[in-house]
Amino acid sequence: MRIHYHSALITFSLLAMAMLTACGSKESNQEVSADTPAESAAGPAAPVAKAEDITDTHWGVEVDDPYRYMEDQDDPDVVDWLKGQAEYTESMLSGLSMREEIYERLIELDQGAPFTTFGVRRLANGDMFYMRRNAGDNLGKLYYHPADSDSARLLVDPETLGAEGVQHYSLGIYMPSWDGRYVTYGLAQGGSELTSYHTMEVASGNAVDEPIDNIETAYNGPMWTATGDGFYYSRRRDLPEGAPETEIYKQTMVRYHELGTNPADDPVIAAFELSDRLPLLDTDFPSVWLTPNSEHAVLKVKHGDNNEISLFTAPVDTLLSGDIPWVRISEEADLVNAFAVMGDDIYLLTAQDAPRYQLIKTSLAAPDLEAADVVIAPSEVVLTDVFAAKDALYVSAMQDGLNTVIRVAPDQSKDVLNTPRAGAGYISSVSPAVDGILLFETSWIQGGVRYAYEPATGTLTDTGMVPVGKFDNLEGFVAKEVLVTSHDGTRVPLSILHRADLKLDGSNPTIVYGYGSYGISMEVFFSPLRLAWLERGGVFAIAHVRGGGEYGQEWHYAGRMANKPNTWLDLIACAEYLVDKGYTAPEHMAPMGGSAGGVLAGRSITTRPDLFGAAVIQVGMLDAIRAETTTNGVPNIKEFGTVADEEGFKGLLAMSSYHNVRDDVTYPATLLTHGYNDPRVNIWMSGKMAARLQAANGEDGPPVLLRVDFDSGHGIGSTRNQVLSQVADVYSFLFWQLDEEQH
Repeated sequence: MRIHYHSALITFSLLAMAMLTACGSKESNQEVSADTPAESAAGPAAPVAKAEDITDTHWGVEVDDPYRYMEDQDDPDVVDWLKGQAEYTESMLSGLSMREEIYERLIELDQGAPFTTFGVRRLANGDMFYMRRNAGDNLGKLYYHPADSDSARLLVDPETLGAEGVQHYSLGIYMPSWDGRYVTYGLAQGGSELTSYHTMEVASGNAVDEPIDNIETAYNGPMWTATGDGFYYSRRRDLPEGAPETEIYKQTMVRYHELGTNPADDPVIAAFELSDRLPLLDTDFPSVWLTPNSEHAVLKVKHGDNNEISLFTAPVDTLLSGDIPWVRISEEADLVNAFAVMGDDIYLLTAQDAPRYQLIKTSLAAPDLEAADVVIAPSEVVLTDVFAAKDALYVSAMQDGLNTVIRVAPDQSKDVLNTPRAGAGYISSVSPAVDGILLFETSWIQGGVRYAYEPATGTLTDTGMVPVGKFDNLEGFVAKEVLVTSHDGTRVPLSILHRADLKLDGSNPTIVYGYGSYGISMEVFFSPLRLAWLERGGVFAIAHVRGGGEYGQEWHYAGRMANKPNTWLDLIACAEYLVDKGYTAPEHMAPMGGSAGGVLAGRSITTRPDLFGAAVIQVGMLDAIRAETTTNGVPNIKEFGTVADEEGFKGLLAMSSYHNVRDDVTYPATLLTHGYNDPRVNIWMSGKMAARLQAANGEDGPPVLLRVDFDSGHGIGSTRNQVLSQVADVYSFLFWQLDEEQH
């Protein structure tokens, strides 16, 4: 039962790809014109942001920042400006003739299947816990399904929590005890990701103990002891009064909670300056991992948002001794990014001498990487993760852009689990207490199926947990994979989705989507919501740019820090390919990216404004120079760089879209979306960029719209209504700007 979260400038890649990052709410719309939106005589106008003369000097370079005051996002004047922008954007988008039609179609597409399940946890006795969202539900809910029952029981329904008029709650990470007697789950409000753990006795549904606040969910969920008497968890410290927001992610600690005790008294197991055996920096994120078939605990230490981790081990029975004999397994320089434990052995994915990763094994009793056994040698296959089930190891891999699963038996024999429909295969659920895995198969244009893999027979059986939706297998759509030559000769993968009858006459409205950070790959997946774009003749292209993980660590590092320009130059090359091949033309094409992908989209239009007719930037990281002053800025230094270093500053200035806007250039129409409660990318990033683009384009130039949702954050925890409303706004905006026939 392993959970992966990433506290980078992204929700997670699937949501970002489906345009479900930051979300806003709109329940009704007024049709104004069949051609362009119109403002009524009493309607709002776009408020003009005041500009101030503020200049910083870094390494002899003067950097202007005319909208610095927006960083005080709670200032009443700033809030009023944001509200004015939100109202103006609402008036413009609600006036688009196709907006209501697209919104209704999205609801229909979203409810094409009766329900969907995700986040499955299986127990040794066959019981299951999972998240489920029925058609029409606004949020995912937690269910318990006993093995001896034909039906599941609802445990937690976040839609029933909170008073009327209060921001909604969402249920994020959860973990049952190994015997299923208890389950601990995290609740956060308004998309803030400010999570508290709640524990429930499953049989009675009663709460156990007081909630635990300040939870750090980004790197690990609660880890239950084998006996189910308590769990280990990662918690942020209680900040001193008046501490700056840059301290929020510092000095995270691991604590242990024994059921029936006061959480305030929970002992600290790992923390900054707690033990000489555990050399933690104040910016490190520690978390404890337990496996029921092992006598050894593993302490994972994540160094900010760097993928390379440090690992330590100690006997489980020493964790509460007050003097834990931690032994180092690996350090950051060993380039380990994932691990799995089976008994006394630990298996490690490392990029050491293997740019696409290799799998090695060493003993937890006496770890020695120098003498580690090679289990899967380096090859052209990219290894992306490793998990331990009761029967074997299961390794997530990628070859030629297609995700697959490799089973490694105890005798180290290996088999690729071929999916029934030759689609992409993902590990959906795995537990060290259960034989086999649940495997999820999907494609770009075909809905997913969750199979149970039975190792004794080598068969995959449809679990029925993901019923086939009426839009999952529509005919008439195609997905094409090509390689595009980028500016320096590098071949960049590009996935192109469109209707089968598309004419290559250069007239098709086209989205070029990308991300390109943290080694996160744009993996194959199906979204029924994307059909609302494709069926109207739109092209959806996914650029697998450098900075992602499509070709392992080398691909990631080729788009990181000083190499970041490769990220947007790769997207520009993909956009030029789409024009050259007749899919579209510059006036019909838009880059789109969210979170760290805001660098990609923002720098694409500031580098080549002539190549695009519009752009969409969602919760974008757009002021790279000032990012370091934010809550999430310090953990991201290893991905983007620091202004404290001259080369780092140069790299940040190059990737900062806000600082690359010029007054003598007209930029494409741009829609920026952001949630006010965003804890990962501050809303003033989008505020500054919107103000700067509005000033550059002027009143007569292409529109720049800032869509603000005051009841959401970075996208995690957004309601389904918020998601669908934002997607409707994005598609409507792009059809308005890119498609003459749908004006």
